Amino acid sequence: MSTIKDSSFIGAHLSRTIDFNNHHGTHLLLLHRFSSKNCGIKGRNSSVPGVKEDVYSLHYDNSGFDDCFEIGFQSPIADGDMYNESFRVVGICNGLVCLADDLNRYGYNFLIWNPSIRKLVTLPKPGLRYETVGGYDAYHGFAFDAITNDYKVVRLVEDQYGWGSEENENQTFVEVYSLAAGSWSNPRLVYPKFLLSGQRSPQAFVNGALHWDAGGFCNFILAFDVGSELFRKIMMPKSLDWDSLSAGNLTLRLSVSRDGKSLAMFLRYLDEYSDPSLLDVWVMKEYGVEESWTKLITLHPEGPERSLPSALCFRKSGEIVMVRDHYYGGEEVKNELVSLELVSRQFKNLGISRYQHYTIDPYEESLVLLDRNEAVSC
Repeated sequence: MSTIKDSSFIGAHLSRTIDFNNHHGTHLLLLHRFSSKNCGIKGRNSSVPGVKEDVYSLHYDNSGFDDCFEIGFQSPIADGDMYNESFRVVGICNGLVCLADDLNRYGYNFLIWNPSIRKLVTLPKPGLRYETVGGYDAYHGFAFDAITNDYKVVRLVEDQYGWGSEENENQTFVEVYSLAAGSWSNPRLVYPKFLLSGQRSPQAFVNGALHWDAGGFCNFILAFDVGSELFRKIMMPKSLDWDSLSAGNLTLRLSVSRDGKSLAMFLRYLDEYSDPSLLDVWVMKEYGVEESWTKLITLHPEGPERSLPSALCFRKSGEIVMVRDHYYGGEEVKNELVSLELVSRQFKNLGISRYQHYTIDPYEESLVLLDRNEAVSC
């Protein structure tokens, strides 16, 4: 085996890349933007009506959000075998991107893709599927297990109808795919018990654990330690309006803090009849310590359209990437990608708009998958 395919060399290359980016401030962000054939408004750096646009691009995480390059992606899954028009980015670890066919409805196509070396692995279908268990809701996550040097895709699947037993109704099960083993584990019951929110809840991977919103009736975040594969609770701020959260008026999006060491939380409260709509940004200053939750900013609807932005992720600078509707010269611009500076509360236009769906995550170039025989070129 050549040196470049040696696992030690691949690990050393990744460490040097991370150190270089930290020293020189050359961090990257991977942006996925998508619009279906049935939606879109023509314009520069925007989606085109009647044409499906599915774009992956790298950008420098600097003040200019400078383009690095657009990434060509050729899916090995035929359109007829897809459940959705596009994949969704579940998570990114060490240059690997986990893609799930679950953008609008649950499919069973999963890929682990390295854009830097144009290699990917197609996962086998998981055990818990509609044809095997009936109706369900699901959360997905992607993480690196530093103990075993393995990459894992995690599925949380909630049984909606009992799967042949009333005792199973509204129970949640977990199954884990191991890249090293090349297979899914047998499903097992999740404890502590919680209910999935019915949304494609974004994951947050930090401190060796995956985190998800535990749903409107729970005052905790569900954490999954990828090494021990055990679950635990992380409590949310005590001051949250749980009546609003339980009523479904408040949506929660988990993320990672600017330094990558703890949790962040974007809480968006909407009220269509009055005007207390707001977006709160919280950060857990000390990971796992409930008392360290700190509210950084509260945003209210602005402009004649009274639009409230949606937050996506923190940048290294401490700014937050958001999506908002805005007016320029009397013309409304839908789904504009912007960056918010928290102290000045100023929005910076990032030059991309009108796509239906965005994800954006920190990205490190790597050689991971180069040593995997099952990885194919794409």
